[in-house]
Amino acid sequence: MDIGTLHAVTLRATRRAPPRQVACADAVAQRGLFGDAHADRFSPRQVLIADGGVYADLALPPHALRENLLVDIDTAALASGTVLQIGDEVLLRLMFQCEACGNLDAFRPGLARLLGNRRGMLARVVSGGTLRAGDRIRDLGPLLPPWPDDWHARVTMVLDALPEGMVIEYRDLALLAGVQSTYCRAFPRMLRNLGPAYAGLALAAGDPGTAPRWKGEGLFEHAPLLRVV
Repeated sequence: MDIGTLHAVTLRATRRAPPRQVACADAVAQRGLFGDAHADRFSPRQVLIADGGVYADLALPPHALRENLLVDIDTAALASGTVLQIGDEVLLRLMFQCEACGNLDAFRPGLARLLGNRRGMLARVVSGGTLRAGDRIRDLGPLLPPWPDDWHARVTMVLDALPEGMVIEYRDLALLAGVQSTYCRAFPRMLRNLGPAYAGLALAAGDPGTAPRWKGEGLFEHAPLLRVV
């Protein structure tokens, strides 16, 4: 079912670089957008999809939301686990709503509070191809397991997926759960609160433990999906 149109594509070469609007971009399966700072096969935050209506409603300057894809869809109404087809080639797996962090207040004081859950939807690239402004967007339905918006629940989900006998470093846990590295300082207390079953599953990079480290292999794997012709 067609639900909207892709209006603009934007890339950032580094996390601190300003957004750069491009005529087209290559989406790489399981990696993200080629040339974008968020391309990472272990990240659930490869692509940020934002609603152009938010810009109009809040009179925001271009690229204030730091989105990769600007669409004419209410992203707050999109459900995790849904697969979108953009154009004839690209399939995106919707992961969770992007939190409106305090960095957005640099554009306008209080912007993060005003946005609420309208910052945009984060996604992973399932099948690659070329993205172009004007591409139609199709909703293929809830084809994959959903991920929660709450970061605590995502951290717990990653820990529950940890292969037996392995441990994960805090920085990798943050990456896989889709939170900033600054959240690592909260992990020790969180693990204690989760109870003894989670004790020792995650540790700091300098910990001398000898258990093999898990980077997230297999976490995002799923059966192949078909495009709609």
